[in-house]
Amino acid sequence: MTTKHRHNYKNLRIWSLGLDIVNDVFDVIGEFSSDEKFGLKSQLSRCSISIPSNIAEGSSRTDKSFSHFIDIALGSSFELETQLIIACNRKYLTIEKLNQIQEKIAEF
Repeated sequence: MTTKHRHNYKNLRIWSLGLDIVNDVFDVIGEFSSDEKFGLKSQLSRCSISIPSNIAEGSSRTDKSFSHFIDIALGSSFELETQLIIACNRKYLTIEKLNQIQEKIAEF
Protein backbone atom coordinates (compact mmCIF):
# COMPACT_ATOMS: atom_id res chain seq x y z
CA MET A 1 0.00 0.00 0.00
CA THR A 2 1.38 3.37 -1.02
CA THR A 3 1.03 6.14 1.50
CA LYS A 4 -0.05 9.61 0.55
CA HIS A 5 2.52 12.16 1.56
CA ARG A 6 2.26 15.67 0.23
CA HIS A 7 5.41 17.56 -0.47
CA ASN A 8 5.51 21.32 -0.22
CA TYR A 9 6.89 21.87 -3.70
CA LYS A 10 7.72 25.51 -2.94
CA ASN A 11 10.31 24.29 -0.44
CA LEU A 12 11.93 21.84 -2.86
CA ARG A 13 15.27 22.85 -4.35
CA ILE A 14 14.44 21.09 -7.63
CA TRP A 15 11.27 23.16 -8.05
CA SER A 16 13.18 26.39 -7.38
CA LEU A 17 15.92 25.34 -9.80
CA GLY A 18 13.24 24.52 -12.37
CA LEU A 19 11.90 28.08 -12.06
CA ASP A 20 15.44 29.45 -12.54
CA ILE A 21 15.75 27.40 -15.72
CA VAL A 22 12.40 28.73 -16.99
CA ASN A 23 13.54 32.30 -16.38
CA ASP A 24 16.83 31.69 -18.19
CA VAL A 25 15.02 30.14 -21.14
CA PHE A 26 12.56 33.02 -21.38
CA ASP A 27 15.46 35.50 -21.31
CA VAL A 28 17.08 33.61 -24.18
CA ILE A 29 13.98 33.19 -26.34
CA GLY A 30 13.10 36.84 -25.87
CA GLU A 31 16.07 37.53 -28.14
CA PHE A 32 15.01 35.07 -30.88
CA SER A 33 13.69 36.41 -34.17
CA SER A 34 9.94 36.62 -34.57
CA ASP A 35 10.23 33.94 -37.27
CA GLU A 36 10.82 31.42 -34.49
CA LYS A 37 7.62 32.30 -32.62
CA PHE A 38 5.84 29.06 -33.50
CA GLY A 39 8.90 26.86 -33.89
CA LEU A 40 11.77 26.36 -31.54
CA LYS A 41 10.78 29.35 -29.40
CA SER A 42 7.41 27.77 -28.63
CA GLN A 43 8.97 24.35 -27.98
CA LEU A 44 11.55 25.81 -25.58
CA SER A 45 8.98 27.75 -23.59
CA ARG A 46 6.56 24.82 -23.23
CA CYS A 47 9.31 22.36 -22.41
CA SER A 48 10.93 24.56 -19.75
CA ILE A 49 7.58 25.34 -18.12
CA SER A 50 6.80 21.63 -17.84
CA ILE A 51 9.83 21.05 -15.57
CA PRO A 52 8.66 22.90 -12.42
CA SER A 53 5.01 22.32 -13.32
CA ASN A 54 5.40 18.53 -13.15
CA ILE A 55 7.16 18.82 -9.81
CA ALA A 56 4.33 20.96 -8.45
CA GLU A 57 1.66 18.63 -9.80
CA GLY A 58 3.37 15.50 -8.53
CA SER A 59 3.83 16.96 -5.07
CA SER A 60 0.16 16.37 -4.30
CA ARG A 61 0.34 12.68 -5.20
CA THR A 62 1.56 9.56 -3.46
CA ASP A 63 5.32 9.12 -3.07
CA LYS A 64 5.35 6.58 -5.91
CA SER A 65 3.38 8.87 -8.19
CA PHE A 66 5.52 11.86 -7.18
CA SER A 67 8.59 9.91 -8.25
CA HIS A 68 6.95 9.39 -11.65
CA PHE A 69 6.38 13.15 -12.02
CA ILE A 70 10.01 13.78 -11.09
CA ASP A 71 11.00 11.38 -13.88
CA ILE A 72 8.80 13.29 -16.33
CA ALA A 73 10.40 16.58 -15.25
CA LEU A 74 13.85 15.04 -15.71
CA GLY A 75 12.89 13.89 -19.20
CA SER A 76 11.71 17.42 -19.99
CA SER A 77 15.07 18.78 -18.83
CA PHE A 78 16.86 16.46 -21.29
CA GLU A 79 14.47 17.51 -24.05
CA LEU A 80 15.12 21.15 -23.17
CA GLU A 81 18.87 20.68 -23.28
CA THR A 82 18.60 19.13 -26.75
CA GLN A 83 16.50 22.05 -27.97
CA LEU A 84 18.99 24.54 -26.52
CA ILE A 85 21.84 22.79 -28.32
CA ILE A 86 19.87 23.08 -31.55
CA ALA A 87 19.26 26.78 -30.85
CA CYS A 88 22.97 27.28 -30.21
CA ASN A 89 23.85 25.46 -33.44
CA ARG A 90 21.46 27.81 -35.25
CA LYS A 91 23.25 30.78 -33.59
CA TYR A 92 20.13 31.81 -31.63
CA LEU A 93 22.12 31.80 -28.39
CA THR A 94 25.76 31.90 -27.42
CA ILE A 95 27.77 28.93 -26.26
CA GLU A 96 28.30 30.79 -22.96
CA LYS A 97 24.56 31.06 -22.36
CA LEU A 98 24.09 27.44 -23.39
CA ASN A 99 26.76 26.35 -20.90
CA GLN A 100 25.17 28.43 -18.13
CA ILE A 101 21.77 26.80 -18.60
CA GLN A 102 23.33 23.33 -19.06
CA GLU A 103 24.98 23.68 -15.64
CA LYS A 104 21.58 24.28 -14.05
CA ILE A 105 20.07 21.37 -15.97
CA ALA A 106 22.90 19.12 -14.76
CA GLU A 107 22.28 20.24 -11.17
CA PHE A 108 18.57 19.61 -11.63
